[in-house]
Amino acid sequence: MSIRIGIMGYGNLGRGVEYAVKGCPDMELAGVFTRRAPESLQTVSSAPVYAAEAALSMQDKIDVMILCGGSATDLPEQTPYYARYFNVVDSFDTHAKIPEHFADTDAAAKEGGKVALISAGWDPGMFSLNRLYAGAILPHGQSYTFWGKGVSQGHSDAIRRIPGVVDARQYTIPVPEALEAVRSGSCPELTTRQKHTRDCYVVAAEGADKEAIRQAIVTMPNYFVDYDTTVHFISMEEMRRDHSGIPHGGFVIHTGRTGKDGEHGHVIEYRLQLDSNPEFTSSVLVACARAVYRMEKEGQTGCKTLFDVPPAYLSPKSGEELRAEML
Repeated sequence: MSIRIGIMGYGNLGRGVEYAVKGCPDMELAGVFTRRAPESLQTVSSAPVYAAEAALSMQDKIDVMILCGGSATDLPEQTPYYARYFNVVDSFDTHAKIPEHFADTDAAAKEGGKVALISAGWDPGMFSLNRLYAGAILPHGQSYTFWGKGVSQGHSDAIRRIPGVVDARQYTIPVPEALEAVRSGSCPELTTRQKHTRDCYVVAAEGADKEAIRQAIVTMPNYFVDYDTTVHFISMEEMRRDHSGIPHGGFVIHTGRTGKDGEHGHVIEYRLQLDSNPEFTSSVLVACARAVYRMEKEGQTGCKTLFDVPPAYLSPKSGEELRAEML
């Protein structure tokens, strides 16, 4: 039996989920749910589109609902709400607020007897796993995470929520000197500001107060206030011409020492180079939906993260196939 997937929200992430589900032999797309007028959307696979408020009437037709809203304002409300009625997966990526989001979602999912998996993607998500693995293997060491150069969906979305902003792209850029210092194994002490810079390209509405927009960006907690942030105001034509892609990527680098007196140094490096940030994130969400489905079938409830998922649950392959082909 195919795992029946619902998609809540149909922006870049929602379309990416649709592509990913289409490529999974054990899944089918039950429907797309939107806050827009359903008739205004044309899905790439001709999947049915429903109004968001129709979702609760379709609980028996959906095994896992993948929530594709933004972390700034959508997911803090949507994930706990829908976790009472569906098994859900989200990509909540405001790191400082993950414990709070987990607690809210855990209570809701347990109340509804469902499984929810939050903060799936590549960071948080795949990078989180690599930090855990590296730290467990080399406990006498230090992990460093670098993002970019690339477009951050969450940060771009946060800028677009500012009054007077028509469109925005935010690029996260590693500081080259910091990256090389870490790779050298010297274990430098680096502040947040020393590791990355942020470049923001903003299309402002006609007559909007650009200085107010700039101040709202550079002082935004959890997003920009701790970084050297540059804001560029550009036209919509320039945005479409120069910033239509959504690449991203980054590195998790862990340095550690072993031996009687720590005489042997080791560097573990995990890298992602993504042509499409939302499509890769969507692929992680879909793999996590498979794991959520399996955990729910076992009778589990409550909120989970990738730390709680057995790796085999992410794969469509059987245990026998995994042991023969990948171990």
